[in-house]
Amino acid sequence: MSSSGSAIIRLTIHVNQLIISGMAAKKSRRLYIIGAGFAGRALANEIRSKAVFGEVVAFLDDDREKIGCSVDGVPVLGPIRDVARLLRRKSADEAVIAMPAVSGEYLRELYDILKNAGFERIRILPGISQIVEGDAHLIQTRSINLQDLLGRTPVAINLKESLAYLRGRRVLVTGAGGSIGGELCRQLLSGGVERLYLFGHGENSIYQIDRELRSLRDEGVGEKTSLVPVIGDLKDREYMDYIIGKLKAEAVFHAAAYKHVPLMEENPVAAIENNFLGTDNIIHAARKHGVKRFVLVSTDKAVEPVSVYGVSKYLCERLVLDAARASPAGRTSNFMVVRFGNVLGSRGSIVPLFQKQIEKGGPVTITHPAMKRWFMTIPEACSLVLKAGGVGENGALYLLDMGEPVSIRDVAEQMIRFYGYEPGIDIKIEIVGLRPGERLGESLWADFEKPVDTPAERIKKIERRAAPEIDLPALTKKLLPVCRFDPERLDSYRNAKKLKAILHEALPNLPDGFSGA
Repeated sequence: MSSSGSAIIRLTIHVNQLIISGMAAKKSRRLYIIGAGFAGRALANEIRSKAVFGEVVAFLDDDREKIGCSVDGVPVLGPIRDVARLLRRKSADEAVIAMPAVSGEYLRELYDILKNAGFERIRILPGISQIVEGDAHLIQTRSINLQDLLGRTPVAINLKESLAYLRGRRVLVTGAGGSIGGELCRQLLSGGVERLYLFGHGENSIYQIDRELRSLRDEGVGEKTSLVPVIGDLKDREYMDYIIGKLKAEAVFHAAAYKHVPLMEENPVAAIENNFLGTDNIIHAARKHGVKRFVLVSTDKAVEPVSVYGVSKYLCERLVLDAARASPAGRTSNFMVVRFGNVLGSRGSIVPLFQKQIEKGGPVTITHPAMKRWFMTIPEACSLVLKAGGVGENGALYLLDMGEPVSIRDVAEQMIRFYGYEPGIDIKIEIVGLRPGERLGESLWADFEKPVDTPAERIKKIERRAAPEIDLPALTKKLLPVCRFDPERLDSYRNAKKLKAILHEALPNLPDGFSGA
């Protein structure tokens, strides 16, 4: 008999045994773990120790050396494509994909296999960047979503190694309740920081990330990191000075910002006040109180900006780089910038918007058929930001390698198909035109900048020739009466037209229409 015939016989025997044991099982929740590697085995051990989770009835794997074996009495079946269609599932059965290093292409294939096999509940472990030395936990799993399937294959980062510089340290994350800030906190929790300060001005979002992190910690994720939620406002200079001095944070990851481009076009004073002046406040406090490492999370919209949001982030980059040059002699402070493009699934991004539009039957709206953007998953972006923070040099601007830009129309069509509809037939796609502050494509570096490789994979360093001169203290002085009430300058307060005129004067390369009201 051929080896392939023997494999089919072994597969059939294992499936039949599984069906019999499943019929006899009293537990209503049965779990199939996809992947019998370190992560899958760690999950199975945890599920076995806490019977409330249900029962692992099988591993599914494509590794021929594992197929036909058993792990602590649980059979390993495969190949996955062949065995999945033979399973006689129950409605409560659930698949958990425990393959942290899986490629984007294979993950999409796995999802199709499992859906076709009748699994309605499919969960996934986070990427390898969030798992430390095989320490995977069921609480880290979540329902698979479209962002997982749209993303490229993430770079595998040893989180424990890349976060060694923060082990036992006190770390503050601004915007901790947001998409980027929250993911930074999840990974820092896994990396062994001594105390993690969750800073933000939104009570509900800080409450939610605090509760989530405490649940993760209580279930064994990371170490016994102290979690300290801090409600505060970047715009309050005196408070920022007080809180940075009080907390004695050794590292700051500054992810807080107003980010929604069209909304900031309608509220330009708020954008500059929060993003630019707020960043100036925290940098001032960080320098005064000897913060060892300050990392600004920046955006491709800061490159040759055309929007108020882009201008605010461009100015933030300049603030950080100026702070690096001005660090007092003998200090070991490091101020750096990490710039990248769009991330999948952030609040206010196109993915949640398209989701809601599809769920209500359409139409899905895109601004222009030729619009393209770079995309990266939030976990990958955050793991690279944290790594850059460790390998980065004082005064350096780093760029995450975003790959190739993606057509927004292609994203919309993929999402429509993900929900089981046909684009243009079941769900219409409607072109609505560019919104204020938008452009068809983004650049990752300016004409006076050049990206060069670094030893760290997917992290580039920007070399800058003579950048345009900006007198930031003078600019700040001009913007203050616009952003803050001064009874002697009533004509300036909240005056959007004056604000834009000041910015246009400081940055002459802004588009001509920028200074309009």
